[in-house]
Amino acid sequence: MNGALAAPAESVSTLVARNISDFRAAVSESFVPLQVSTGGPDHFRGVIRGASVDEVHVNDIRATSHVVERTTELIARGDRSYFKVSLMLAGTGLLIQDDREAVLQAGDLAVYDTDRPYSLVFDQDFRTMVVMFPKHLISLPADMIGQLTAVRISGQEGLGGMVVPYLTQLAGNLDQLAGTTGARLAHSALDLVTTVFTRELGLDQVSADPHRALMQRIRSHIDRHLASTDLGPATIAAAHFISTRHLHGLFQEQGVTVSTWIRTRRLEQCRRDLLDPMLADRPVAAIAARWGFVDAAHFSRAFKSAYGVSPSEYRSTH
Repeated sequence: MNGALAAPAESVSTLVARNISDFRAAVSESFVPLQVSTGGPDHFRGVIRGASVDEVHVNDIRATSHVVERTTELIARGDRSYFKVSLMLAGTGLLIQDDREAVLQAGDLAVYDTDRPYSLVFDQDFRTMVVMFPKHLISLPADMIGQLTAVRISGQEGLGGMVVPYLTQLAGNLDQLAGTTGARLAHSALDLVTTVFTRELGLDQVSADPHRALMQRIRSHIDRHLASTDLGPATIAAAHFISTRHLHGLFQEQGVTVSTWIRTRRLEQCRRDLLDPMLADRPVAAIAARWGFVDAAHFSRAFKSAYGVSPSEYRSTH
């Protein structure tokens, strides 16, 4: 396995590891630096099939018993920050993070954060799907997702029962990520996972906490009105019958400004559109205008600052 997993998907990579050393190296390169150990090194076997598109890494892992650890030392050494969503496809596993433990069986989902220590324990042969993605790719704040780390989400009922079949099909058809619709498939997976998180956090219901409910309404309002050139602190505050000072205070508690949140959400929608094969003939300026950027030069500067290249370069490269 090589660094190609970090690039736009062109093919599915497969590694067959016949010893723990090869598997340890492959796991650290496919995800983030990790410690991997096993009580039965002489009989260890593992297979990793993976594909990546638009920073979303999807891996189908089959292996014999072992333990995976993300330590504080490894975290300090790395510069990559992700959420990882694990779907058990066969066997069982134990996920430990943030003083919580989740026993995962086939069909169960769980999320964990590569910025904090965690452990995964597999005491028998298993198969799991792992979707790893940068935190900015979903609209929920990282501190909210932090409430769900190492929490078992059942795939047998509720929204989990609707989302797990899609993820299972994706794990079995990784080659589809290499096609022109790969980015759409990957982001559909993230949108479904975000919906599950929203339900688990109770954000789709009337919250008993007025403060939390207000922030959720404000974020939803921003997402619905990203295309509006009038979207800003004044109009957002007026729509929720609060002062702009109160609005700025709410976002300051989240460690971000209102304008930064709006710009980040707009840039993410533009980035998705630039990858969409159905919009390949649409000019960059039109995509920018679609999401509220009226000044093409300003959009280009903001995009390059966020993603390191110009919008045109990003589209041609990906």
